[in-house]
Amino acid sequence: MKIKKVIIQNFKCFKNLELKLNSGLNILVGNNEAGKSTIIEAIHLALSGLFNGKYIKYELTQYLFNNESVNEYLKNPNELPSILIEIYFEDDSYPLFMGNANSEKKDKESGVSFKIAFDESYKMEYNELLKKGDIKTLPIEYYEISLITFARDAITPKVLPIKSALIDSTSGKYQNGSDIYISRIVKENLEHKDIVNISQAHRNIRDLFNDDKAIVEINKKIQSYSNLSDKEIKLSVELLSKNAWENSLMTYLDEVPFHFIGKGEQCIIKTSLALSHKKTKEANLLLIEEPENHLSHTKLNQLIKQIKENNEEKQMIISTHSSFVANKLGLNNLIFLNDKKVSKLSELNSDTKLFFEKIAGYDTLRLILCKKAILVEGDSDELVIQKAYMLKNNGKLPIEDGVDVISVGISFKRFLEIAEKISINVAVATDNDGNIYAIDKKYENYLGKNKKITIGICFDDIVDSGSLVIGKKPFNYNTLEPKILKENSLDVLNDIFNTKYKTEDDLLKYMHGNKTNCALKIFDTDKNIKFPDYILKAIK
Repeated sequence: MKIKKVIIQNFKCFKNLELKLNSGLNILVGNNEAGKSTIIEAIHLALSGLFNGKYIKYELTQYLFNNESVNEYLKNPNELPSILIEIYFEDDSYPLFMGNANSEKKDKESGVSFKIAFDESYKMEYNELLKKGDIKTLPIEYYEISLITFARDAITPKVLPIKSALIDSTSGKYQNGSDIYISRIVKENLEHKDIVNISQAHRNIRDLFNDDKAIVEINKKIQSYSNLSDKEIKLSVELLSKNAWENSLMTYLDEVPFHFIGKGEQCIIKTSLALSHKKTKEANLLLIEEPENHLSHTKLNQLIKQIKENNEEKQMIISTHSSFVANKLGLNNLIFLNDKKVSKLSELNSDTKLFFEKIAGYDTLRLILCKKAILVEGDSDELVIQKAYMLKNNGKLPIEDGVDVISVGISFKRFLEIAEKISINVAVATDNDGNIYAIDKKYENYLGKNKKITIGICFDDIVDSGSLVIGKKPFNYNTLEPKILKENSLDVLNDIFNTKYKTEDDLLKYMHGNKTNCALKIFDTDKNIKFPDYILKAIK
């Protein structure tokens, strides 16, 4: 059983969101406050009734509701807002969940509706409150929580055919010194006879404790201290229910209590246990918050490998800020959240998907998450453009305006394919390398009649010839360094680089052999310097 679609209304940052899910991996990316965690929380809440590890009826607050909806209510208290989380099942083999009791009124849909809404039985009491006026907060005390199938039957999460496991390495929720989740997942992996054996062993511990001579004597002393009751008072081991062992036993890793080990190791163990879950139908949805937290590169690789190997058996929803995670798990699985809207990269060229998966170090998420971007080939280009931008914008770095300058090597077209899918403003600042035709050919999908509103290809359309030879190859006068020399002079650059070259050719040899160092000196200089037109055009 998998989820094909989720509808969220009036829950936290989302007033209305429809999200279609892949049956395997789903990778949520977006800036802070984009709603990644909210989506994971909403799905887990609808399937388990839990929020922050506690049952929602004990955690109900006005702040779960969308702010805009609450403000609209305060202006018009006759319209009480409600929270709706609808889960649409992929599989229609569960007739008890099938019907048209969904917000879309579609018939023969299989799923459930989780609602936090006004309880009509309090209508008379609420009307009295309205008469008094001056309502300043949402009257949570009049709200009820319900879980209803699309067939209009009220149910509890226990009977749902989908069970979710939430793994959040950014926080830890403990119960009597042990992690609630790890205790539950260990228990769920055990057979019934194993649980019976644990319960019996736990009972034996209680009996041994009670029969210990020292404990017997201590309990006699305790009893003698109390003259307020005729009833026996004594110390013992808790054994109120058949599952009492869950609350008193602790999970250890190499003799260390689970909650004392590193959070990265906790994340790996929790994920591994969930993925190896024997009762697949009872935990077939895995929700993971930012798996890259607290993990070294090697450990993260191991975790990603395990996730990829299990993505056909289980449906997974993973939030991340890591380009490495997104690239490795596949950009076709990526769901981009921006301005409370959803975009997918599933239509990328197959070669592009494979490229970023194999060479996962590329900062794809930097492109996806910025407001605007300037793409350059290398580090020296990046430094020079940062400096040019600062001079044009009163000393502000590009990133301060939401503009990211990204070195992409020779992979411009692959990044442009992503930029085109998500409609982000991008400028390419590139050398012409003395061949305007090659540039026109390479970027033919973005130039002339194919020009895109959001994408600009910036290069010098004049070819400069030169006679300088370095080694056995003629030096190309159509790259960044010669262009900077052309815009300035030998004296200006000697001053900036603290060099004393007498000819332009000698200076260019130096710049050619010290690209990054020269770029750093240009970035740090407080002297007047001019930049090539194609760089200024990219910034503009």
